[in-house]
Amino acid sequence: MRDYAFVLFLFSFFGLGFRKPFLFVLVYAYIDIVSPQRLTYLLLNSLPISMIAVALAVAGWLAIDDKRDVRVAPRQFLIVLLLGYCWYTTMHADFPLEAKDKWDWVWKALAFAAFLPLTLRTKLRIEALLLFMTLSAASIIIVGGIKTILSGGGYGELNLMVANNSGLYEGSTISMVAIAIIPLILWFTRYGTIFPPDWKVKVFAYALVFACLLIPIGTSTRTGLLCIVLLAVLMLRDTKKKFVYLGALGAVALVAIPFLPSAFTERMGTIKTYQADASASTRLAVWQWTMDYAKTHPMGGGFEAYRQNHIRYEKVAVESEGGGNAKVDRSLEVDKARAYHSAYFEMLGEQGYPGLAIWLLLNLAGIFRMEVLRRRYAKPEPGQEWIAPLASALQSGHLIYMLGGTFIAIAFQPFIYMLIGAQIGLDTYCARKRAESSWRPLRKPRMAAA
Repeated sequence: MRDYAFVLFLFSFFGLGFRKPFLFVLVYAYIDIVSPQRLTYLLLNSLPISMIAVALAVAGWLAIDDKRDVRVAPRQFLIVLLLGYCWYTTMHADFPLEAKDKWDWVWKALAFAAFLPLTLRTKLRIEALLLFMTLSAASIIIVGGIKTILSGGGYGELNLMVANNSGLYEGSTISMVAIAIIPLILWFTRYGTIFPPDWKVKVFAYALVFACLLIPIGTSTRTGLLCIVLLAVLMLRDTKKKFVYLGALGAVALVAIPFLPSAFTERMGTIKTYQADASASTRLAVWQWTMDYAKTHPMGGGFEAYRQNHIRYEKVAVESEGGGNAKVDRSLEVDKARAYHSAYFEMLGEQGYPGLAIWLLLNLAGIFRMEVLRRRYAKPEPGQEWIAPLASALQSGHLIYMLGGTFIAIAFQPFIYMLIGAQIGLDTYCARKRAESSWRPLRKPRMAAA
């Protein structure tokens, strides 16, 4: 029955798209985030629904959308440049077959991110995209939050609807995304227009924020905890009553700590003793291998280049023996084909210094442009009150991604590229509105011929 429910929903959604072609963009966003084809057994997993949705989105934009005021931002050229460079490294990859498997979904994420801002011509469209992104991620987050309340979760134990541990269904990735969208959720409680922020919308939004905070607990991911800390710091800058905010934050933390499951507190304790944790120790060893590899392969080894690594690392465990004495156990571990566990080293190993530079420039430019909008619209004119808070929310989500990416190989996570596309859409929308309202001298009327 679940298969039929998904099919009915998607076919209805596709049908609405033929009346309003922009809905095909939202269909693709939903499919790319939720991956309904992975949640069904027979029907959707046999159809290329993702390619169908993006083809209809592009065709609808070409055929119907008004393109007179289209603006192309420099960051879209950076995305296309990154796409072209990834194609080059794929053609010269150390592991050609494995590289092409990753290329099959990476190019779609990059190409859609470059196309997406062209469709975001109005505030309604920008809001609709962000709403669908948030609700699509929420369909995973709500399930995880409920399971965390019922079972407490645990590292690698929280089942998020599918057994496949990839995409947003991977624990650390969904933890990062859950925290990154909290500023957007709060923005909808003040400035949303599709669902006007009445008491029902606010209750759902605050419940969803609570579920987002539960995800790092249910997945017991250290990355999620660090993202929560960064979110708390970022929210402080937009808070007028800072001392009240800090006091409330401390009170909530003190009240919450006794209720945290033991699996979560034990996992967080390994942050201090990272050398005793195999996961953390292998990360450091792989990062060192990647830096050494880049010295001899500055152009990168293509997707999946990590498969050739061989690492040796020392695992150090300190055990208390009582009486103030401690026993130190050291063991030499050997491993191979370990993943990067970092977006930064993922880019360095696979795309080399040029790819890493393009990727960093793309992300830093987005953070910078959102800061420009935050300050430019800090004292808005009537009707522009929503711009600065949205720029702040998008920037906060992006900064949380940059932190989370330090410990997760998510350099090509499609959700983040949609977020970047939304940033570009907001930026070009504001530029177009400024151009429309700017002063232009009146042209002198032509003299009539004698």
